[in-house]
Amino acid sequence: MKPKSELSVRLYNIMLDKGYEEAFCDLVTRNLNTDFTAKRMIGYLSYYNKISEEEIVDEMLAILSDRNRIMQKKDLEATNAKWNEMMWNGFPFSEESDRM
Repeated sequence: MKPKSELSVRLYNIMLDKGYEEAFCDLVTRNLNTDFTAKRMIGYLSYYNKISEEEIVDEMLAILSDRNRIMQKKDLEATNAKWNEMMWNGFPFSEESDRM
């Protein structure tokens, strides 16, 4: 797993300040280890003084699901762009396939 981002470390400290156990804070920030995901959770936590760990886990899973959807969308867009380029410019052929 990649190291925690700066915002992920900040999220860890915010959760500790709100009274959550260290192991729980570590678990959440190990999963929300990018600035994008940590920022979303910081925003969520800023609306509440204290919420249950179950609700935090539920939000964490929703954030990760959104992130995966965004990543999948970007992959599909890149694939579509490559397909459009091949349709516009033609399919690349190697010299060997031209001889057949």
